[in-house]
Amino acid sequence: MERAAVFDVDGTLVDTNHLHVTAWWEAFRQAGHRVPMHAVHRAVGLASTDLIAHLLGDDRDKDQDAELSAAHKALYGQYFDRLPALPAAGDLLRHLHRAGRRVVLATSAGGAELSALRRAIDADDAITATASADDVDEGKPAPEPVEHALELAGVPAERAVFVGDTVWDMRAGSRAGVRCVGVLCGGIPRTDLERAGADAIYDDPAHLLASLADSPLA
Repeated sequence: MERAAVFDVDGTLVDTNHLHVTAWWEAFRQAGHRVPMHAVHRAVGLASTDLIAHLLGDDRDKDQDAELSAAHKALYGQYFDRLPALPAAGDLLRHLHRAGRRVVLATSAGGAELSALRRAIDADDAITATASADDVDEGKPAPEPVEHALELAGVPAERAVFVGDTVWDMRAGSRAGVRCVGVLCGGIPRTDLERAGADAIYDDPAHLLASLADSPLA
């Protein structure tokens, strides 16, 4: 039976988390909200509306959500032509593909943003499918993005591993019944990832690639 390797993208394969932090911080500032960057960082990985709700609360002016999301999208879009892949990200995906894994991306990105991320990774030949924000009703930490990725891969949860960099990733993967691997390159502490369900933790894609033989992806 086939096996799958499901990957988050932002902060896991591409070094974008702090770009998102800066873009969201500026979007909030322009709208008159003072949100600390450390709080924004902890919320990165949530879908836009969920991130706004997490940071501003349910009593916010929800009519402003679309404006905030659009501002973040425009600010972050300035980086699309130079998004930096994390070390060995493309090599890791290609290695897993050659080893017979079905490689699927599970990301809250879509459209031009997703295209820019895939260009940065430069491993389209190794990617079987992509589960984007446009494909699901609920984003992480709900299990739906990972479950949809498993459907695209055509494998059950016990035949898959999910790799991500945030607490939201680990919770989504755990709720989907998938073994979770955390990476530290997104800036979230090891203990937080472990508490959220990570079975193993590596520094970045290069570290995971070098350690594959002893990893949950073996």
